[in-house]
Order: sequence, then structure tokens, then C-alpha cells
Amino acid sequence: MERYDILGNVLNCKRKKKISARIWTERLRCAMTGKSSGIDGLLVTVGLCIIALLLCVVMKDKLEIFIGTIVDALTAKATGILG
Repeated sequence: MERYDILGNVLNCKRKKKISARIWTERLRCAMTGKSSGIDGLLVTVGLCIIALLLCVVMKDKLEIFIGTIVDALTAKATGILG
């Protein structure tokens, strides 16, 4: 009779041991080669934040007008709905 853990996995399963060994092999290979899977996403995020910051600095005046237009339109729409 097979025994199961809390999540329903078979205890002392040969397949589970093979999967665990393969996962540890992949992690070890990544650690030895110095590759990180998350650094690309981090670099893209930082780059996009820098671009957005530059756009805000360069287009500050036009951005104020644009946001003012949006706020005025939303205020008029809310007044129409509520009033």
C-alpha cells in the first residue's frame, strides 16, 4: 500500500527522486555559470522607468496641460452623472 503526504504525492517515489535530482542539477548549473533568469526583466523595468522620467522632465509643460484636460473632462462627466 502506498503512503501519501499532505498534498497527495506518493512518498518514497523513484520518479520524485529523479525530478528532484534534475531540478538540483539545473540550479547548480545556473549557479556555476553565473546566469540569472530574472536580470533581463529587471533591466527592462529600470530602462522603462528612466525613459518615463526623461519624458516627464522634457515634456513637463505639455504634460500639465494634458493632465488638466483629462481632469476637466472627468469633472464635467461626473457633474453630468451626479447632477
